[in-house]
Amino acid sequence: MKKIGRNDPCPCGSGKKFKHCHLGREDELALNGMGEISMEMSEKITGLPSVHYGRSQEMLGALDIKKLTGSEIGIKFVDLKQYGDLDVSGRRPSHEGKDGAGGVVVNVLKTKKSDPDHIYVAISPKIGDSTLVHQLAHILDYLGGSGMMPGVTKALSFDLGIPPEHLEHPHEFGYWLIHLQEEFGVKPDADDAIISYLYKNGMLIKGEDIEKQERVILKSKSERILRFLGEKSAEIDAFIRELPGYIGSRVRKN
Repeated sequence: MKKIGRNDPCPCGSGKKFKHCHLGREDELALNGMGEISMEMSEKITGLPSVHYGRSQEMLGALDIKKLTGSEIGIKFVDLKQYGDLDVSGRRPSHEGKDGAGGVVVNVLKTKKSDPDHIYVAISPKIGDSTLVHQLAHILDYLGGSGMMPGVTKALSFDLGIPPEHLEHPHEFGYWLIHLQEEFGVKPDADDAIISYLYKNGMLIKGEDIEKQERVILKSKSERILRFLGEKSAEIDAFIRELPGYIGSRVRKN
């Protein structure tokens, strides 16, 4: 694919500038120029064997996706390393932690050509409950919330100079995250505990605001989140310090 300028029209045909559309997600652009992953690439993913790591099958079996979201789409779990070894995007997934536990929702643009009836999640054998719930919350958010796949806002956050997680985890994602944590009795890790806290305090950005891509509004809402986190840093540190993923005190120094 030839080099595309940040301000050039996106090759996918959306009418948006490249920097506001597929910048950072070039793997989704078609090698055939039509904005789709080839059938061969798609089949490499959907042909991977299903796996049943951790509580993945238990959670999936208990979820009535149609009742929750109105969608008939199903979910399949595949091995994270096998997915990475396919190298279908030109770079390996980076969602596997140091302990070998991790997971990532595969963008539907990579699989819909060969299997439009499922969303694929690549997970590792050591995946924990909190990571599973996090990935499932992304799927429920996509099907019955903001409508956004994880990762699609990376270019926008980069262009605006705001933390990626502010757009990656919209208000609707927060709702599903808490719903699943309560449904399956899952103790969140430190980062998800903060997301839940932000949701309960009405601080997460709504999907409709992200979709409009109004720079002033998004930057303002992101700054609001940062101020809130700073003001509540001591309170937040107190309830996350014993949770997995805690990286040390986040108390703001005066």
